[in-house]
Amino acid sequence: MSATLGQRWRTGRWIAVALIVISAIAAVSAFLTAPRPGGRMDPDSTGPDGAHALVALLRDRGVDVVVADTVADVENAARPDTLLLAAETYNTRGEDLLTRLADVPGDRLVLEPTSRARQALAADIRLGGASLLTSEPDCDLREATRAGTVQLGATDTYEKAGDVDVTRCYGGAVVRYQDGGRTVTVVGSADFMTNGGLLSEGNAALAMNLAGDRPRLIWYAPQKPEGEGAQGSSLTDLMPDAVNWLVWQLCLVVVLLAVWQGRRLGPLVAEKLPVVVRASETVEGRARLYRSRRARGQAAEALRTATLQRLAPRLGLGPNASPAAVTSAVAQRYAGDPNTVQHLLYGPPPSTDTDLLQLAHSLDDIERQVTTS
Repeated sequence: MSATLGQRWRTGRWIAVALIVISAIAAVSAFLTAPRPGGRMDPDSTGPDGAHALVALLRDRGVDVVVADTVADVENAARPDTLLLAAETYNTRGEDLLTRLADVPGDRLVLEPTSRARQALAADIRLGGASLLTSEPDCDLREATRAGTVQLGATDTYEKAGDVDVTRCYGGAVVRYQDGGRTVTVVGSADFMTNGGLLSEGNAALAMNLAGDRPRLIWYAPQKPEGEGAQGSSLTDLMPDAVNWLVWQLCLVVVLLAVWQGRRLGPLVAEKLPVVVRASETVEGRARLYRSRRARGQAAEALRTATLQRLAPRLGLGPNASPAAVTSAVAQRYAGDPNTVQHLLYGPPPSTDTDLLQLAHSLDDIERQVTTS
C-alpha cells in the first residue's frame, strides 16, 4: 500500500514540475512575442508606425545600430564614419539643439524634416511641393536603382536651393547632395521604413540601402520633446506666425459679424388675436376636460370659489372672511337653513355627475337670492 502511494507521489511530482516548466516557457514566450507599442519610427515599437523590423534587419546585416534618445547621445556616438538617421525632428525644439545636431560628424539621412530641421541639417535644398508617388527612381543613385519601384505614399518633394549638384529620385521625394565631404540624403516620407510599409513594392530594399550605407548607424527619432518648451506647449506655440495672424483676423471677422447681425430688442408690440374665442367655448372646453378626467372635486371647488368671490362684495365681507362669517351672512338672505348653506359652500365634493350638476344649480340659486334681497 505504501509503495503504491510512493509511486503515485513520484509520478504526480514530475507532472507538477512539467506543468510548471511549460507554464514558465509559455509566459516567457508571450512576453517576448507580445506587441510593443510606441510612437512613429520608434526602433522598439512593433506597431504599424514603429521601426523595429527595419532595425532588426539592419542588425542582422551587421550594421551597428545605436539608438539615441537625445542630442547628447548623438554627440557621444557620432564618428566620421557613421550615418545619422534623423526622424521625428519636430520633437527637437530649440535652435541650439539643431545646431548641435548639425555639427556632429558623419553623413546624414533626414526623414520628413520640419522647416527648421531642414534649414539646419539640409540648408541647400528647399521644399518643392507634396505629391502621392509610386514610381520608378528615374535617377542614377545606386541605392534607389537597386530598390526599383517604391511606394512612398503621400510625401514632400525637394529641389536645390543653392549652387550644389542635387540628385533627385522618385520625383524629388529622395534627394542627395554633398556638403563639405559629408553626404546628405533627405526623404520626404518615412512610411516606407515603418513596420507597416516595408512589405510594399521595393520599400524594404530602399530602406535597407539608405539606412545600411555605413557600418554604424545612429538612430535618432525622439519620442518625447527635447529642448525649450519640452514640458508642454500651448496651441499658439505650435502654430506658425502666419497662422496666428489668420486666427486673429478670423476672430475679428466673427466679432464684426456678430455686431452687424445683432438686433436691439424694442418695446412689446400688441397684436390682435387672429381668432376671437367666446368665453362660453372656453368654459365648455374646460368642463369637458374635467369630465373626461372625472375631476368632480376640482370642478366643484372651481364653482364654489367663483361663487364666494362674487358674494363677498355684496355681503360686505373681505376676501379672507371665515367660513362661519360667510355662512351666517348668506343665511340671513337665503331661504334655506344655515346647515344647508354650509354644506353647499364648504361641503365635501360630489360623488356623481348628477350631484355636481345639482350643486351648480344650488349655488346659482344662492347667488340669485343674495343679489335680489
